[in-house]
Amino acid sequence: MQSATEFVEQRRPVGGRRSSKRDFIVQVFLQQEGHLAADKLVELIRAEDARISRATVYRALQWMVEAGIARKVDFGEGRYKFEHSYRHPRHFHLICKTCTQSYEFMSSDIEALIEEVAEARHFAARQSVLQIYGICVDCQSGRRIERVTAPTEALFARDALRIAIATERSGLEFYTRAAALTGDARGRRIFRRLAAEEKEHLGKLETRYRELLTADPELESHPTFLFFKGAAHGLFAAGTAELRQGADDRQALLIGIKCERGSHKFFKRYGDRFEESEGKRIFLEFADEEREHLDLLIREYRSLLERQKTKRQPRRKARASKTRR
Repeated sequence: MQSATEFVEQRRPVGGRRSSKRDFIVQVFLQQEGHLAADKLVELIRAEDARISRATVYRALQWMVEAGIARKVDFGEGRYKFEHSYRHPRHFHLICKTCTQSYEFMSSDIEALIEEVAEARHFAARQSVLQIYGICVDCQSGRRIERVTAPTEALFARDALRIAIATERSGLEFYTRAAALTGDARGRRIFRRLAAEEKEHLGKLETRYRELLTADPELESHPTFLFFKGAAHGLFAAGTAELRQGADDRQALLIGIKCERGSHKFFKRYGDRFEESEGKRIFLEFADEEREHLDLLIREYRSLLERQKTKRQPRRKARASKTRR
């Protein structure tokens, strides 16, 4: 796991001058959770070292924003707040205009739309900020309920595991069905092997999920953080639906290749994009597994084509011999 020091060094500008005061401010800032006003950070810093001026803290905050260590957020209160990005994935906010409470979330659909718009205009996007203002459910009802906010990293890991588990379950169903309908003995063994691997990995993921909830029993009650529509029911669900409509040996392999390629692309794309965190590791681990399965299916598809070609050759020779006679 990347340490906070490694995280900062990775983002430090090449050739940039070091400052012991700034490094100290960065260390204190990275220890905070949630959104922090600049004045609050000044209080925290000066409680540790009264010699550090307010201006020095402000300059350090601006340096962190430019380096990608901190994000600046406007909650409509007339002043900015800051949050660090160490093991804290980029996200969007729902902000209540009545109580100023904020709720974090991520969405693949919004990310994709931002990329699409930027690409269409040949725009090199560096940072995206989305803040949705409205009224939270508590303020709508007039009842103020004391809610405990879970760390974003924990919610991220929870939802990443949910998506991975849904994908494994759909993969297990897909390969079990593919093995049942495949006539080719070798292909059937491959599908059974993949079904067994999906089942084994599913068990490991479910164990990790239970351990996460054991560490924080209230975690499951918090709202969804990761919104990935296409992955909500498992990335192999569409492939299983295709199998139900009927598929021969070659088609079953091609459908599996399409599913594994899509799954690998999905987990790798977002895993690479996330900040260092447990959620990032879950996505990249899954991407590696899907890559291995994809390579196996591609090899088997090519082998099946060769075997079918070899079988056809004697038949052609036999037909040619009959024709000559």
